Amino acid sequence: MNQEELLERLDLAVERIREIPAEKWGDSEVEAFVAYFATLAEFIMLVEDNRIFLEKGGLKTAAFEELLERNHALYADISEEHYEESYANPAVAVKWLGEEFGAILSFLYTEMRSLIGFVYEGRVDEVVIRMELFVEIYAAFLYEWQENAKLPAYETIRQIIYWFVSDYADVSAEQLVKGMVVSENNFAVNIIKNADLSDVRYLFAYGEYVGENELTMARYMAKLPQETINTMADTYTEGYRIGFEVGNKDLSKKKTVELRYQLGFERMMKRAIENFEQMGLQPTIYRTAYSIMYNPGLFKIGFFGGTPNRQYEFDHKDDKALFFDKVYMNRKLEVLHTAFEKYKAEALVYAGPAVVETFGEKNFEPVNKPERITLSEEQNALLVEYRTLAGEQQRKYILPEERSFTIIAFPLPEIGDCFSELFGEIIRINTLDYKLYQGIQQTIIDALDKADYCEIKGMNGNRTDLKISLYKLKNPEKETIFENCVADVNIPVGEVFTSPVLKDTNGILHVSKVFLNGLEYKNLAITFEDGMIHDYTCDNFAKEEENQVFIKENILFRHKTLPMGEFAIGTNTTAYVTAKKFNVGDKLPILIAEKMGPHFAVGDTCYSHAEEVQVFNPDGKEIVAKDNEVSLLRDTKPAKAYFNCHTDITIPYDELGELNAVLPDGSRVPIIKAGRFVLPGTEELNEAFEA
Repeated sequence: MNQEELLERLDLAVERIREIPAEKWGDSEVEAFVAYFATLAEFIMLVEDNRIFLEKGGLKTAAFEELLERNHALYADISEEHYEESYANPAVAVKWLGEEFGAILSFLYTEMRSLIGFVYEGRVDEVVIRMELFVEIYAAFLYEWQENAKLPAYETIRQIIYWFVSDYADVSAEQLVKGMVVSENNFAVNIIKNADLSDVRYLFAYGEYVGENELTMARYMAKLPQETINTMADTYTEGYRIGFEVGNKDLSKKKTVELRYQLGFERMMKRAIENFEQMGLQPTIYRTAYSIMYNPGLFKIGFFGGTPNRQYEFDHKDDKALFFDKVYMNRKLEVLHTAFEKYKAEALVYAGPAVVETFGEKNFEPVNKPERITLSEEQNALLVEYRTLAGEQQRKYILPEERSFTIIAFPLPEIGDCFSELFGEIIRINTLDYKLYQGIQQTIIDALDKADYCEIKGMNGNRTDLKISLYKLKNPEKETIFENCVADVNIPVGEVFTSPVLKDTNGILHVSKVFLNGLEYKNLAITFEDGMIHDYTCDNFAKEEENQVFIKENILFRHKTLPMGEFAIGTNTTAYVTAKKFNVGDKLPILIAEKMGPHFAVGDTCYSHAEEVQVFNPDGKEIVAKDNEVSLLRDTKPAKAYFNCHTDITIPYDELGELNAVLPDGSRVPIIKAGRFVLPGTEELNEAFEA
């Protein structure tokens, strides 16, 4: 549809929505619904007012105070201050609109909030179809009440939503693929390259929530010397380049790199773009998902602003349950295939993501509200199947053996008064001498390569008691079990890791407190039998059933079980001591936390979908322990070989009693005892503790 037709449809929708707040249905019995639709119409008109403001060039002329006021007005209803009065809160919506319609109308309210991003990006088609959805649902309620003095059937409303997501699935699929692999006319890149990054007003051009984190970070970055900015960006981009090098992959074949970051880091990203362009890579950047059509989740992917209320995001993470069935799943797969076919040339030269993570937000303990929409067991199984099939489809166009990635992390101002000093320490940690770690880690690998298995036991209340079965080398002179990982794809240094043998990998993994993908787990305990998760629990909720659901949804990603896909030993004692010094251990992302002790990943191996690519350590030995008994099914039963998830869980040094390599004759070679490295040749790692 051409732009003229879209604008005509937009005018019609806006005209109708503008009338709604003044309309009366003529009966007090439906006052709650009248109030709901009036409130949502007023919000949509607020978004429309901002669209006109953007068209008139308001971003360039308005003062900081007006831009801040406009931005916060768009997010006020879901802020912690107002959430207990908001229809976006399913508990509030159910209270006022009843159990039948409360949750589904709370979803509609949430979907209309995705208009903000589309308006700022000028995506009129996305704006129009959502405004028309609102008008259609409003009309269904109004007609049924005025004609028959009753509310519409729930299924009538659900079907309107179902056909909305189904009819426009092709639009979202194309935008998803295009946003990832096509670099031309990129919204965020234009902001980074063209804005005056010394004037924090540029932050308001995104349409994302601009909170204290974003404002303080942008101001802090604006004052950093260019040399510091260069160090941050160069570490990030060089890690990306080295990832291709050590993975034996040809970067010269690639043309695009996907960047992910939080608002406030634009100075670093600008330098990073320049670096990538010198490598022959053009950036692609897309907005994190908010519309149900783009698969929003708790873990944000893309560019994103602040989070005014994490409970709001938790409450709506399963809204897809309203319509997710087999027919819709097949429709999604069909349009995804069509989109990749359209952009297959661009997908082939896509190099992979380069991610800037942030940490330091206040701890979040979600509340499981009975009013929120949840997936049924059947839908859980379908979602797992969809992720598997969608992943297979994507890998036909973006070849895993030819792509790579990198991740680096920095603290947010919200972490507290230590922010500035900690930021400098994190830069130092990200740039530690990788040659030093490389040599020490090789000493650890040499010992582990001789082992039959490893045993790990906790202390200081940690109940871990694990036996990890290791791959048996056939040619120790040329082969190795563990990868010597320094600062490439996972910044900072350092760890050694392997894919454990599942058979005879048994025991319990326990951590007193850990943050995984932004969620805190208290006394997380996972039991393994022959390398597969057998049982799990935590102390987050009073009811054990809630604890198990929490873990299944957010660690197992709705699978019934997962294998132990990775066993690693983190060696970055400097990062550990820094975390202790600033008392931020509970804030660190897994990217850093995994380097601060032994860790165990549940899900796929680190070599998922690239097992055939030869990988060598700096000593020239080929890493041969890349598979386990599950991933080996890829040739015969590919649907059962992969789980499309990988979550690292670390035992910190102060909870680690011992880690031993057990040789075939039963003798033990201690690697770590009472949280200290004891293997000869690794003592230097303990200097950080002493300092």
